[in-house]
Amino acid sequence: MFLATNCRKDKPITDISAKLTFSADTIVFDTVFTTIGSTTKLFKVINPYKQAINISTIKLAGGPSSQYRMNIDGVSCIETHNVEIAAKDSIFIFVKVNIDPLNSNSPLIVSDSILFETNGNQQKVMLVAWGQDAYYYYPNHFPQSSHDFPYPYSIISCDATWKNDKPHVIYGWAVVDSACTLNIEAGTRVHLHSNAVLFVYKGTLHINGTLSDPVTVQGDRLEQDYQDIPGQWGKIWLYAGSINNTVDYAVIKNGIIGLQADTFGSSLVPTLAMNNTIIKNMSDVGLYAQGSTVNATNCVIANCGVYAVALMIGGSYDFRHCTIGNYWTYSTRQTPALILNNYYKDVNEVYHERDLNKADFGNCIIYGSMDDEISLDKYSSGGIYNYKFENCLMKTTIDIAGDAMHYISCIKNGDPSFVDYTMNNYELAAGSAAINAGSLTIASSVPFDIKNVYRLSSPDIGAYEK
Repeated sequence: MFLATNCRKDKPITDISAKLTFSADTIVFDTVFTTIGSTTKLFKVINPYKQAINISTIKLAGGPSSQYRMNIDGVSCIETHNVEIAAKDSIFIFVKVNIDPLNSNSPLIVSDSILFETNGNQQKVMLVAWGQDAYYYYPNHFPQSSHDFPYPYSIISCDATWKNDKPHVIYGWAVVDSACTLNIEAGTRVHLHSNAVLFVYKGTLHINGTLSDPVTVQGDRLEQDYQDIPGQWGKIWLYAGSINNTVDYAVIKNGIIGLQADTFGSSLVPTLAMNNTIIKNMSDVGLYAQGSTVNATNCVIANCGVYAVALMIGGSYDFRHCTIGNYWTYSTRQTPALILNNYYKDVNEVYHERDLNKADFGNCIIYGSMDDEISLDKYSSGGIYNYKFENCLMKTTIDIAGDAMHYISCIKNGDPSFVDYTMNNYELAAGSAAINAGSLTIASSVPFDIKNVYRLSSPDIGAYEK
């Protein structure tokens, strides 16, 4: 194919540093189709130099199996070679996609790219289309200065309610703005693309699942091979100033961080109240709180690459009938399931203390594959560092028998006998040391377990009643 004039006097540039420029680095097909969809978009490939440039290869990365097709100078192709653009000139590439958005077996997001090779340099333009009929949140705000929000983002409508009639798919960062509330209905499916973040900026998030219709938060890869793969998306981030967040009956799985709460203890009400929720398969941390106020009941937080629960830079925390289990196998884990910390180190290596006003664990299991699944990371000079484990079953090397102030009626290294932790099933099997070992006083504040089983006759430790 030859796109430049035969009368040119200049020779193509051969500098290996020479690169093309593009009118866009990502082409988004954001039409929500209701029937078999076909749409075409275009972008410009620009030669910014005062010499012609030869593109040795232009091709669709997905090859013949791609759902995209491109057209260059009137010729439809999957791959072409030796495309020349005259000095300070450009060409248009038309891209077409064919998708049936009503096919529930299609991916939520259909991605590909067009690859360009010029003088040995490889560049690409990303192609993104919606693969199913869903609600999509794609960045439409972009950083304008160093003081702006650092990532491309979309803003969720203030006081929005996400319904459960179709999946909700986040691509990039989706922001709940200041003083706004996002309500997510029972049974809603929320899918996040790679590194995507649901960012609650000084607003409020309510996840309103039920026992029969939990809210599911996971990645956007629906194939069977991705059902339990960690690290597929970013996190739910409750940013500093976000308050009154509630999470009820949610399953949050396969991300990098499940929930991050950064309110720095400025509120008298909880940053986060989380009940009857499962967080699992996070490549970093399940629940990551920094100086926050978090109350959790009947929660299972399990199988994370770094910490299952990290309570950092002080704060106030209350966990009742929770199961924190970590049997991570995707890599070598060197950190415990639970860490309590009351300081941070700034960029100048200066330590700053923050009060850990309370970290109470009642009728909880803290267990895993390491010898010690609890780290008490206290600032060396002292400061407020209040914690208490009462009627807990824990895997630890700490001498809990000699510390009646912090460990009350706890069981050290007893076998919880989970039904099958390799399948993230943290229910109790017969013979578990947690059975009938809970405090009735603590259980009275959480009379039903995560599956709505009554527990007050003889409470077990953890989120599940046997």
